[in-house]
Amino acid sequence: MNKQNHNKIILDLFAGTGAWSRDYMKAGYDVHLVTLPDFNVRTYEPPPNVYGILAAPECREFSLAKGSRPRDFAAGLELVEAAERIIRRCRLAGPLQFWCMENPVGFLRQFLGKPPLTVHYWWYGDCIDKPTDLWGYFNFPKRIYKDPPALLPNWNKIKALKGVQNQSRATVRATTPPGFAQAFFKANT
Repeated sequence: MNKQNHNKIILDLFAGTGAWSRDYMKAGYDVHLVTLPDFNVRTYEPPPNVYGILAAPECREFSLAKGSRPRDFAAGLELVEAAERIIRRCRLAGPLQFWCMENPVGFLRQFLGKPPLTVHYWWYGDCIDKPTDLWGYFNFPKRIYKDPPALLPNWNKIKALKGVQNQSRATVRATTPPGFAQAFFKANT
């Protein structure tokens, strides 16, 4: 643990398992997991002097995987707007070093515009091909692979998952893969 990072606050909005911010926590950052049931992003008031923000709002209403089933964009946008409110408040209060909002490629683009970066998790060594949009102010994580590792035995295992460690398939899909999380951390410390 690096003691010089203890005063750098990272907000992990919609943190779920905390997978995206785990490397920050290991490096001694003051990580705040802002997720239900302990914290509601809609009503959360951030502390002063936030260093960085990671935001992964619920993607259900924006996901292409929902197919032709009815969508409630207003409900999905309520969460996105809550995250944006926190980001604005932190930036207005001081020098926010970075912020990033992620969501799988889908209908959120119609509301936030084209993102500055769309990643495939296999770029970072994760055996998942889930194109994911990243909006924000951050350094791009360094890509490790140029070609999909199609010959690896676990390639695209996400499609076969029915649950890992008593987690639903949706929870597993929503968890930030470790290779991407580490690459993002290395680029944004």
